[in-house]
Amino acid sequence: MSSPFRLDDKVAIITGSSRGIGRSIAVTCAELGAKVVVSSRKAEACEEVASAIKQKGGTAAVIPCNISRKPEVEALVSGTIKEFGKIDILVCNAAINPYYGSLSGISDEAFDKIMASNIKSNLWLCNLVIPGMAAQGGGSIVIISSIGGIRGTEVLGAYGISKAADFALARNLACEWGPKNVRVNCVAPGLVKTDFARALWENEEGVKRRNAATPLRRIGMPDEIGGVAAFLAGPAASFITGQVIVADGGVTIA
Repeated sequence: MSSPFRLDDKVAIITGSSRGIGRSIAVTCAELGAKVVVSSRKAEACEEVASAIKQKGGTAAVIPCNISRKPEVEALVSGTIKEFGKIDILVCNAAINPYYGSLSGISDEAFDKIMASNIKSNLWLCNLVIPGMAAQGGGSIVIISSIGGIRGTEVLGAYGISKAADFALARNLACEWGPKNVRVNCVAPGLVKTDFARALWENEEGVKRRNAATPLRRIGMPDEIGGVAAFLAGPAASFITGQVIVADGGVTIA
């Protein structure tokens, strides 16, 4: 009997997968048998990840993509189908946060940029891949959100709004496409030691306070999120859709 956690013969696109959480997801999915498409803005960084996967016996291709540009998103999807013939798994991990401060000070340009990259691009990707998933009998989409979509903040409000919108996007797509066996879920990480969150975890006093209020008494590591996303992507999670899986060391329950 094959393991329900295996992803053999599945094809997975992972955006923002040249580093951090996205890289962990790509590597984990490949180790579980998936053929992965490594994607981020810079091809060279993606090639390094794909090479590491191949050295371990996995299958990986590189298709660079700036998720804020629709033609590049379309090329990512069409390129994956050309390379591997189908798409079974989509992980929307790429996101931006160009503004740190109160909502009263954010410019229209910065707000629109956050919403476009963190929400609209995910909808573009989903609308491009879901019909094909439905036609082949099903598929899984995982949106990497954040506990910023659950908790209020004085300095990351726009980012948090975009991540809360990801929850609603997943729930609505899950309702629309559940009858075709397409599942859509979110992962909401807490503070994870990535380059993206460097400004937060390099703040020693801030991390000390956070750890004191976190049941596990520490921040997370990228590999602790990769396995959660891979689980949601595969058959072990076949009865889970429209959900938000929080992976934050318990900080939101303390």
